[in-house]
Amino acid sequence: MASVINDPNGRRRIQFKGIDDHRRTIRLGKMSRKDADSICRQVEAILGAKISGQPMPRETAIWIESLGDQLREKLAAVGLIGLEKTNDFVGYLQDWLDDRKTSGYAKQSLIAWGQVIRDLTIMFPGRSLQSMTAEDGERFRQSLMERNLRASTIHKRLTHARQFFDDAVRKGIIQANAWKHVRHRTGNVSERRAYVPTADVIRVIDHCPNVWWRLLVALARFGGLRTPSEPFSLTWADVDWERNRIAVPSPKTSRQGKPHRIIPLFPSIRPYLEAAFEAAEPGTIFVIPEMYRKRAMGPHGWRNANLRSTLGKVLRRAGVEPWPRLWHSLRSSCESDLAGKFPLAVVTKWLGNTPSIALRHYVDPTDVAFDTAANWDQIRDGQGGAKSGANPTQKQA
Repeated sequence: MASVINDPNGRRRIQFKGIDDHRRTIRLGKMSRKDADSICRQVEAILGAKISGQPMPRETAIWIESLGDQLREKLAAVGLIGLEKTNDFVGYLQDWLDDRKTSGYAKQSLIAWGQVIRDLTIMFPGRSLQSMTAEDGERFRQSLMERNLRASTIHKRLTHARQFFDDAVRKGIIQANAWKHVRHRTGNVSERRAYVPTADVIRVIDHCPNVWWRLLVALARFGGLRTPSEPFSLTWADVDWERNRIAVPSPKTSRQGKPHRIIPLFPSIRPYLEAAFEAAEPGTIFVIPEMYRKRAMGPHGWRNANLRSTLGKVLRRAGVEPWPRLWHSLRSSCESDLAGKFPLAVVTKWLGNTPSIALRHYVDPTDVAFDTAANWDQIRDGQGGAKSGANPTQKQA
């Protein structure tokens, strides 16, 4: 693919045919044949990666990273590398995140990306983007596993990492995503999901410290609101008492063109909402008082709400065994109940997700469903295919 040509006075040059079939020449000047052959081998490795569309070999990427300006410019002149495309890995990641910060992305997304960038910065200081390999990706995955993170967390962080490389490919900084196949199984997503019975929820509500806490629990369990972002964003103008509807603000989906969704004002929510309305100061805009909102709003959104700790104390007072993912399980239990009574397409419209997400992350069979199935006679109900009065066994034969 490439060859070294000896010129007079000890000068060397490398000739090769580019991917466009045009002959290119790299004039090396005076140097030993051994050094020229070494450079020629690296040129062949770069050409092979370009032709096959594969990532640059790690040794070649490190070699490019160590080049002096003069040889780097000669390689760039013949199209083997791009001077403007040699980026510090950590610098690229920080620029990537800074660009998202000015593009209106949700604060929770910025936090999630920032966590991965922090881990990558610690693990790969001083590396260039071009030198990152699939082996580096596996090392990163192993480091996450050694921290005993959950499988779903590792899966999500690797997804973010691949996104960084995909964007670099789209921008033309690198030719291919070396971490494309660095993945981790999500595991059983239902292992940390629990169905919270209505009786337990009522008992918890009875032990809540005030009307606002009773409303928060009711909105999560009986309305399926994402806590704290949605109830803390809810205003009294969003409540349509006459039509029995609530326009729930949805910060999580606002960038997808879904700033709010409409849910029914369920009878199980109304008494707690009415009690909060009676307790609200005249002229109040938000359903949850401002003192709670200010205390919960930090530089990264509603992250400092500390609702989980307080709810845990309420559970202990009520004598109820804590369930996994306290607030998320309330929302998923609501969706499980609704899915047993209404079409799933309608339920997911109310709760702001999709049927596939609901089935994977939210909906589980309830005890009521099992009790109903235990007393359901398919044949008598006309689902077994037998006509009235026909012997089922005879019909099958």
